[in-house]
Amino acid sequence: MGDAGGLDGGGVLDDVVTALIDAQGTVLAWSAAAEELTGRTARQTCGRPFAEQLAAPQPSDPAAAVTTGDELPAVGVLHLIGPAGDAVPVHCRLLPMEHTGATGTRLLLAVRTDLAQELDQGAALLRALLAQSRIGFVLRGTDLVVERTNTGPGMPTLPGMPTLPVGSTLAEVIAGPDAAGAENQLRIVLETGRPRAARQQQVRSLTDPGKEWSVLLSAVRLEDRNGKPAGVASLLTDATAQWRAARRLELRHRAVAGIGGSLDVVTTAREIAEVLVPAFADLVTVDLAEPVLTGDEPPKTSGGGDLHLRRVAMHAEGDTGPPGALRDGDAVPRLPNHPLVRRLQAGGTIVLDRATLLAGLAEPELVRLIVPERARCLAVAPLFARGLVLGTIAAWRIDRPEPFDDADAALLAEIATHASLSVDNARRYAREHRAAVALQQRLLPRAATRTSALETAGRYLPATDGVEIGGDWFDTILLPSLRVALVVGDVIGHGLHAAATMGRLRTAVQTLADLELPPDELLTRLDELVARLAAEADPAHRDTIGATCLFALYDPVGRQCTLASAGHPPPVVVDPDGTARPLPVRPGPLLGVGGLPFETTTVELPPGSLLALYTDGLLVRQGGDLDTAVHTLADRLAALAATGGSLAAIGRELTTGPAAPVSDDTALLLARTRALGTDAVAEWQFPADPTSVAEARAVVAARLDDWGLDHLAFTTELIVSELVTNAVRYAGGPVGLRLIHDTLLICEVSDPSNTQPRLRRARTTDEGGRGLFLVAQLSHRWGSRYGPSGKTIWSEQQLEE
Repeated sequence: MGDAGGLDGGGVLDDVVTALIDAQGTVLAWSAAAEELTGRTARQTCGRPFAEQLAAPQPSDPAAAVTTGDELPAVGVLHLIGPAGDAVPVHCRLLPMEHTGATGTRLLLAVRTDLAQELDQGAALLRALLAQSRIGFVLRGTDLVVERTNTGPGMPTLPGMPTLPVGSTLAEVIAGPDAAGAENQLRIVLETGRPRAARQQQVRSLTDPGKEWSVLLSAVRLEDRNGKPAGVASLLTDATAQWRAARRLELRHRAVAGIGGSLDVVTTAREIAEVLVPAFADLVTVDLAEPVLTGDEPPKTSGGGDLHLRRVAMHAEGDTGPPGALRDGDAVPRLPNHPLVRRLQAGGTIVLDRATLLAGLAEPELVRLIVPERARCLAVAPLFARGLVLGTIAAWRIDRPEPFDDADAALLAEIATHASLSVDNARRYAREHRAAVALQQRLLPRAATRTSALETAGRYLPATDGVEIGGDWFDTILLPSLRVALVVGDVIGHGLHAAATMGRLRTAVQTLADLELPPDELLTRLDELVARLAAEADPAHRDTIGATCLFALYDPVGRQCTLASAGHPPPVVVDPDGTARPLPVRPGPLLGVGGLPFETTTVELPPGSLLALYTDGLLVRQGGDLDTAVHTLADRLAALAATGGSLAAIGRELTTGPAAPVSDDTALLLARTRALGTDAVAEWQFPADPTSVAEARAVVAARLDDWGLDHLAFTTELIVSELVTNAVRYAGGPVGLRLIHDTLLICEVSDPSNTQPRLRRARTTDEGGRGLFLVAQLSHRWGSRYGPSGKTIWSEQQLEE
């Protein structure tokens, strides 16, 4: 035991002045404490009147005893003469010595007044602390064993405090880790003398592991008169309510920060479960209505039954045992028609202990599916928005025995309210995203085309990580004379507006391509259209109207590809020998800037070349800066082309490679050039002479005979005769004639004139004006296009007999 009383270390009794005085007031005995206090020895004092040791009382001391003559007070304050002649006030008591045989002899006991006051105040303070019912007081010795306390058995009840009997240590009362931490703090105070003030300490009961408190611990070291440690006094105040409130506040903050960061409903459900474990519960499951998973609203239900829920998230901390039989993706079974279920459907939060839960479920199969084996209690809050139950949050306490209380239910309801908004936002986004993707897919062309000139495959990937749908597109436009236009574009912005703008631009490109404009002129017309769209838009959104575009025109007869770019990344080509390179296209301004020209680049693409047109989302997937990403793409395209895989397979590999998800959508158009037959094209040139018409008819008839197309000889000769005649009469020479034998028979007549041919209906009295009308009647379709010098009129005939 510690030296709390100070008896064996020179305590308060050493300061007690004693003197033996006879009936005449003569000093018979004088103690060592009296010698030390007055400075006069027993030899100097004994045998002399005690009155010689007294100083006059101080007027300011109302407690001073008044002495007259030889009278001494039985109790009161005297002033002894100190070593320097000063008055030393002492609190005294005079005790008669009746059994000594010396009549009138008295024993004087005296203590310095300040020491007496200190002792009185200390005793009063100790009594007050021990009587407290809201502040715990524990006095420990140097071995940290409890010596005095108001927290022991039979003491006033201290709510939120563990019981600490006299003679106990912390390890005998509270759980080991908590005891070790608290005892370490007390030992530091004992060894260093540095006090601890309001240190928060979590405490769990050793006898009741589920019982947990939070106390504020203040401790000071006790010292004896020689300054040596004599023990530790500690004050304990219950902070459990504040601690739990702080934990709930922290959980609220975590829920606000941790739920709703994703626009995916399943990810949001997982965030809910992860936030609540282990701060709130040992196991949390989140079930969502099946329509919510696809972006639709859940049905309105009441009275139990099938809530159309599906488990989408489940999170536990530690060994919680089997969490029921339901797993992620499983449908939640029908629930009984119970008042608590109806309350949940109305948006209320319910709290159940195990017995009530089992009684409510009733059916053993429901219990097996839903209830964890060791579950003690359950709190369920609905994800409730606009009168609809989007899902439920079920929190289970398994290892911790304390039940959910009203504060816990209110907290879960608050978190569920916030989570409901996040789930509903994710659901709405899923619906809008689905609509935008559907619109985007409807606006895009077929993924693959196959002609005598080209084989193509397109691929579109929406942006990832919750970004809205974009305005990227690709297109393959089949033009006359086996020519093919390849287009990729990227509209600024995301969402339905971008998809709608993309649809308008794609339609415009198709219309302009049908006019057979050169690529640079086509982009110029498209640039004017985008400028008009921006002028028509709301002023706040005009800066968001714009696009990049790459237009490539491939002619299989000449094996040439002519390209023009409006601020778009360069295409990549893989030659038949496996060499990959970006094409040197000079990009013009973005569409909508206006006032700047576009330039064309013409390259030769031999049969078997692989051409890749793409938007910048594909480059982001490659990583690095723009130049590095382009060369990385070229290398990957070359490696994939060497495998001999299909264009569709190559497209999948390029867009679903190891790169991380990106926040921009991606459009990719792959084209592999093909060769026409060696004898599929025949060309002639004639002077601007009327005799050229007959020569043209003759060579055409001969070639059709070689191709086995005698059944088309008559109509073809008429078409050629009319077109060559018009060229000789109105345009001058030279006149070019070309036949192309493919799935169609194509006839082209070129002349140096830029005059627009017009189809008109001749009157019965007119001698001419029937040429183009006859061409139109005899052809499957016909048209004209302009080149750098002159024009070409073409017609197509089907090969059926």
